[in-house]
Formats: sequence, C-alpha cells, structure tokens
Amino acid sequence: MHLLKTKTQIATFIALLFHISGFIAIALFKSQLFVSLTPLNLLVSFCLLLWTQQKINKGFIFFIINAYVIGFASEWIGINTGKLFGHYVYGQVLGPKWQGVPLLIGINWAITLLCIGVSMHMLHRRFVIRQPVKTSVFGKSWLNLSLIIDGAGIAVFFDWIIEPVAIKLAFWKWLSPDIPALNYWSWFGVSIILLVVFRLLQFEKSNLFAVHLLLIQLMFFLLLKTFL
Repeated sequence: MHLLKTKTQIATFIALLFHISGFIAIALFKSQLFVSLTPLNLLVSFCLLLWTQQKINKGFIFFIINAYVIGFASEWIGINTGKLFGHYVYGQVLGPKWQGVPLLIGINWAITLLCIGVSMHMLHRRFVIRQPVKTSVFGKSWLNLSLIIDGAGIAVFFDWIIEPVAIKLAFWKWLSPDIPALNYWSWFGVSIILLVVFRLLQFEKSNLFAVHLLLIQLMFFLLLKTFL
C-alpha cells in the first residue's frame, strides 16, 4: 500500500510538472515547441496510468485494447465519412496518421475513458456502495446506469472544454462554421459503449492517479480556454 501511495504521488508530480510547464509555455509565451510535445505528454500520461495500476490483468488489457480500437475506429469513420462527429480534419500536432487519423488518438480515448471510469467507480465506492441504505435504495442496476450515463456526460463536458483549445492549437479543424451537435452526441454514444465495456470487465478499478490526471487535464484545458 505504501508503494502504491508513493507511485501515485510521483506520477501526480510528473503529470503536474508536464501540464503546468505546458500551460506557462503555451498560454504566456505562445511556444509552438510545447504544442508539438503533445504526443509526448499523451504517452507519458498513458505510461503513468500503467505504472500506477495496482494489477494489470487480462480484463485491464482488454479494456485498453477495446478503448484504442473503438476510439480509433470512430475517428476513422468521422474523418472519412462525416457520419460520426461531423466533418473535420486533423493537423500535424498529434503525430503520424493513418488515413487521416493520428495513431495516438486511440491512446487519447483510452486515457480519457479509463480516467472517467475509474473516477466514477471510486466515487460510487466512497459515497454509495459503502452506505448500505443508499445502496438498497438505488439498486445495482441504477449504480451501473449512473456510472455509464454520468460518465459519458463527463466525457462530453471534457470534449466541450477541449474543443476551442484544440482548434486554436491546430490539433484539428472543423470544415463547418460551428462545431456540429453531432460531435457531442457521437462523443456521448462512443463513451457509453466504452464505459459499458469498462463496467463489464473484471479488473482493479481503483487508481487514485487516474482521478488526479482527469482533474489535472480538466484544469489545464479550462485555463488554456480562458487565456488563449
């Protein structure tokens, strides 16, 4: 337990260091170098999530693979057909692409949905499951529904925060004057699918660093949204 706590502290420090330095460089000094380091930030965040995962079993690996494949496939459909998310194109910031889709975008989906799933799971354990009266009132099916629907809502909110920042930093651009509502509905739908997979698979779903990372990223993009 002590080792896990130490890992969480170290990982949180590294994540804060990356995001705080990134915010200062991008918001205050308009540094394109730090924007170009976005792929490194994604990979470091992903590695830290793996490092702080208490136990990596088949269920955990299966979720990561599913999140990558489903996330990447949905982006491929979006880019090449416009039937998901709307009509948009990726810039060069997120690195090498296959048929218009950055290879790292699946990692981004895995990070986001893992952090949201873990946060919802730990929230339920802390405030609901440990209180027998509330558990009996809500029932297991309602808890499952809450994790999936509320989690998907958080994912949509996360995307809404990111969108204006991503556009300004040339992560991607929309081919329509405004961000289409389809984008947010698609985010909601894909997130529901991944959170159902998260809920069904058996693996250790408590990881305090995942909660910290979600909050760090939300604050990072909220601040950039304000200052850019």
